[in-house]
Amino acid sequence: MEPISTALAGFALFKSAVDGIKSAISTANDVGDIAGYIDNLFEGESQVQKKRNKKSGVGVGDQFGIKSVAQEIIDAKLAKEQMQEIASMVDMRFGHGTWAGIVAERAKRIQEAKEAAAVARRAAARKQKELEENIKTALIIVGVITVVIGLFFIMIVSMARAQQELMML
Repeated sequence: MEPISTALAGFALFKSAVDGIKSAISTANDVGDIAGYIDNLFEGESQVQKKRNKKSGVGVGDQFGIKSVAQEIIDAKLAKEQMQEIASMVDMRFGHGTWAGIVAERAKRIQEAKEAAAVARRAAARKQKELEENIKTALIIVGVITVVIGLFFIMIVSMARAQQELMML
């Protein structure tokens, strides 16, 4: 049931964002006035696309049923139409290329976030490897110290026995 509710939430968020942009675009002084709606628009679209691509928890009959396929295609086309309509409205209100700039900046930021996450994963892996190496080194040192102490103890015991044997003679 969760994927269906996620998809419904995605569609609802998308539709709500479209309605919000349409109602606020005429009075917006700059793109910042509708930025929250645009964020919701992209987030709703993202949720819908993730659900559509994932199909987790949905039976084979539901995935390939005529109703499911038709609904997905129609929803995708409606979403595409509404995105084009919003793009035109934003460009008409704030100048040609504004929407393309928003989309390009969003793509750039997503890519930067992915790269930053990859750098963070590599750094975490490097730190984990360093930690493992430090633990190995510490264990080796503890092992060597234990062996040295053990040998020293054996040497002292052997010397004490040898001294006792000399005293018995």
